[in-house]
Amino acid sequence: MSWQPDALTVSIWTVRGRSGRIPFACSPAQLDMLRRYRRGESDLVFRGGSWYLYATCEVPEPETFDPDGFLGVDLGIANIATTSDGVRYAGRQLNQVRHRNRRLRSRLQSKGTTSAKRLLGKLSGREARFAADSNHRIAKQIVTEAERTSRGVALEDLGGIRARVRLRKPQRVTLHSWAFHQLGRFVSYKAARARVPVVYVDPAYTSQGCSACGHISKKNRPDQATFACTSCGFAEHAGVNAARNIAVRGVAGWAVSHAADDAA
Repeated sequence: MSWQPDALTVSIWTVRGRSGRIPFACSPAQLDMLRRYRRGESDLVFRGGSWYLYATCEVPEPETFDPDGFLGVDLGIANIATTSDGVRYAGRQLNQVRHRNRRLRSRLQSKGTTSAKRLLGKLSGREARFAADSNHRIAKQIVTEAERTSRGVALEDLGGIRARVRLRKPQRVTLHSWAFHQLGRFVSYKAARARVPVVYVDPAYTSQGCSACGHISKKNRPDQATFACTSCGFAEHAGVNAARNIAVRGVAGWAVSHAADDAA
């Protein structure tokens, strides 16, 4: 196949010969990217009754700026993401959709009929698109806020998150069904395009440690949503407190990595 971006058309070779001058639509920003960075293969995909062309673009990664602090991001169950600024993303409404889909999936699996399996396939695709769309929105808002305030983004290192977290069965299902790694990837690539630096930190004890005095204790978490320090009395939403600890670790991690680069 070949692209004609100025004419907004493509020419595709098929088993019946070449089908030339097929019109396509995209945003101005996507068209500019096609013109400047398209490389390699393109995939023709039929989805939801429409045809899509996925083009590979190799965009050079710009140099990141020197951040004025970090925006910490805590990933969780009740809220998919909570920032150190106190912003909580994708809470009750998103979880209601996820739980409804889980109940429907369970009913379809128990039937085991051909039509039920077909519906399960459709549900799986719908859930994946829903998660990707939600993650795109969350990632965009996080990166936009970091860019606006000249900060970097500090994320949890998600290695072993499913093995590390101890939860009740309903919460384990919720944890396993969400694409946390995808959210992290979306934040990373959107940040790279915006020149926003990203660091990954060890999340150990960020939920039990006090962001005010540093005291660590399981007793600091009287319930899932609350943090109340048993040492200094500081109280905050648990996700916000954890995100602030992640932000502090982001600053330290950035300083260590760049001190090593300067020494080299």
